[in-house]
This record gives sequence, C-alpha cells and structure tokens, in this order.
Amino acid sequence: MSDERSGRRTEPVPRSRSGALGSRSPRSGTEPRNAQSPLGLRLLLSGVFLPVFCVAAVLFGLWAANSGPGDSPGQDVLTGIAVGCGVLALIAAVDVLVVVRRRRRERGIRG
Repeated sequence: MSDERSGRRTEPVPRSRSGALGSRSPRSGTEPRNAQSPLGLRLLLSGVFLPVFCVAAVLFGLWAANSGPGDSPGQDVLTGIAVGCGVLALIAAVDVLVVVRRRRRERGIRG
C-alpha cells in the first residue's frame, strides 16, 4: 500500500505496535506472546452503550428541567446524572473512533 502524499509504501501496523505511542513495554514473560486487545468486543460494547447513554442523558436532562423545587430527587441530582451520562456517552464515542482507527491501521486501510 502506498501513501498518496509521499509516494512511500506503507505496511499495515501490527497490533503489537498499535499503542498510543507506537510501541509497548517489553514482555515480562507472564502474558501470552500473542495477547491482543479485544477490539471487536470493545466496538460492540461502545456501539451499544453510546446510544443508551445519549438517550439517558436527554431523559435525565428533561426530567431535571421539569422537576419542581420540592421534588425528590432534586434538580441538582438529576442534572448531575444527566451530565454523567453525557460524559459516558462521550467516552463511548471516543472509544468507537479509537477502535475503528486501530482496526483500519491493522488492515492497512487509510483513514
């Protein structure tokens, strides 16, 4: 596979070099030689929970907006839960992007 910008040939990056910094720490001898991150499972879980957390954030936000001053749970608690669900949705979205990027690099597809 060649890079269009530089014209150099690029090879797929093996999973052993797909870390955030491009290399991993040396083997300690206790893990399997071919241990790999379960990217398919991470993609499935992030793909399932991303819409769940988005819907939960919206519903808790609406509930917080419609709650009165004497309601239980209070508006502050519901707002906090809505923000927490929003943060979890953001984490799931970033994880989907990271997993898709790593899978493309391993297969040698630009993207």
